[in-house]
Amino acid sequence: MGTAATPAFDTEALRRGIEGHDATALLSLYADDAELRVIDRNTQPSHPMVKHGRGEISAMLTEVYGRDMTHKLEQVVVQGDQVAYTESCEYPDGVRVFAGSMMSLRDGKIVDQTVLQAWDEEEK
Repeated sequence: MGTAATPAFDTEALRRGIEGHDATALLSLYADDAELRVIDRNTQPSHPMVKHGRGEISAMLTEVYGRDMTHKLEQVVVQGDQVAYTESCEYPDGVRVFAGSMMSLRDGKIVDQTVLQAWDEEEK
């Protein structure tokens, strides 16, 4: 780390927040003006769920990480001001969720994130 280096993204804080169900720790990784998009079966690419700013993102993180389920950070790659990671989750009834995220950083904080997620469907 040089004296003029851009602040590094804290991948360990990301892991601790995800795996520790700590929405406050995760929120600390976002810039005040961050935008988060979620694309899945219910919020498709032409109409994603979009959260603007730390207030809206905080409410979403609190709801997601307050659920009775496990969360595991599987992979994380940081290259310059871009971060990608995958996360696997499981509800107590065995339903699994898998998410992939791409993020852009400014000064080590997330300013833009797109989450693609899929989950097990009920057997018919």
